[in-house]
Amino acid sequence: MFTDKYIRNLKPTGKLQDIREKRGFGIRVKTDGIKIFFYKYQSPVTDKRRFLTLGEYPGISLADARRYYSKAYESVKAGIDPLEIKHQEKEELRKAPTVASLVTDYLDRHAKRFKRSREEDERILNRDIIPAWGNRKATDIRKKDVIHLLDKIVNRGAPAMANSTLRVVRKMFNFAVEKDVLPGTPCIGIKLPSPLVSRDRALSESEIKTFWANLDSCIISKEVKLALRLILVTVQRPGEVIGMHTDEIEGEWWTLPPERTKNKKTHLVYLTATARGIIQQAIELIKLKRCLQADQKYSGYIFPCPKKSKVQPIGEKSAAHAINNNFAWPLPGNEGNPATENKIGIEKFTPHDLRRTANTALAGIGISEEVQDAIMNHPKPGIIRVYNLHKYKDEKQAALEAWSMKLLAIIQAP
Repeated sequence: MFTDKYIRNLKPTGKLQDIREKRGFGIRVKTDGIKIFFYKYQSPVTDKRRFLTLGEYPGISLADARRYYSKAYESVKAGIDPLEIKHQEKEELRKAPTVASLVTDYLDRHAKRFKRSREEDERILNRDIIPAWGNRKATDIRKKDVIHLLDKIVNRGAPAMANSTLRVVRKMFNFAVEKDVLPGTPCIGIKLPSPLVSRDRALSESEIKTFWANLDSCIISKEVKLALRLILVTVQRPGEVIGMHTDEIEGEWWTLPPERTKNKKTHLVYLTATARGIIQQAIELIKLKRCLQADQKYSGYIFPCPKKSKVQPIGEKSAAHAINNNFAWPLPGNEGNPATENKIGIEKFTPHDLRRTANTALAGIGISEEVQDAIMNHPKPGIIRVYNLHKYKDEKQAALEAWSMKLLAIIQAP
């Protein structure tokens, strides 16, 4: 019987030495002193003699080598060739998807078809996942790999992005498990790496005035500037405003179809004169860029993607990225430690904070909570459990007209 002491004392002799313990199990001592556990057997499938490598000593212990041997021995007794199994496992590993191919599969077959945040998912995966894991087999990614990656994102000062990355990676691996591409996910038991921050930012009246005035001098496309203003005016979600289409507008009303709302319910929004003016500016901008006649009717997205090959609105996160860049716009010079300028002139906020600002203003001018919820498409159990499309229509119109007058008074104040 082998012992660790016996194996350690085995010395090379200038030729291969195969020393057996029992029933084909043994250790090979090579001329360079390397020691390899093996199992020699007769294949129950081909009836040929086989040599199965079990591992190199001391990388694999004697106890583990005996365990691998016992498993292989039982396979032979059952009529199964363990070497064939090993070859099949190698082939399956060779064919196993890389993380890069899994990312492509997830985006094409799931995110782009079912997720409103598909562009953000793609951005996150391309920024942090592909560079770190792209060439690795998806089956090789372990829990510790995910935790290490999230820690790196937190350490670079982006805790919220770390949370978003975990959500996307978890969804991608769950998708792979559901489609039987992978046997399991490495994200089980991993908590969000950073605490969730409550979003309660609402701009003051002086901040609204500054934002509206300074927006013109910001380094932001005209389309995004108009979209940001329209979010504040209509009190709707940034993604819903950015995805606005002429087919959704009839006169003074904008009807959001269920596939474009968070609660999957058709939503009716009154368009004030201010809102209609912004929409008209956006359409005139499109006509100018596309060399259309001024009196020619336009049909399509109000904020279309600048790439003519893509029939879709601008990216949902375009407004957030654009406005965030202008909070710290680099100034020329001082390349070693570049100075920055806050072109917006107020503390940081997000496009969604503009919606919250407007809703806060609605409460400030005496609009009831029920009507606020109807405007924001936020029915509350026990208050507006169910309301039909035209319920609160007059109240919504009156409330948005009142908010428009208040907003104009704020931005026009001396």
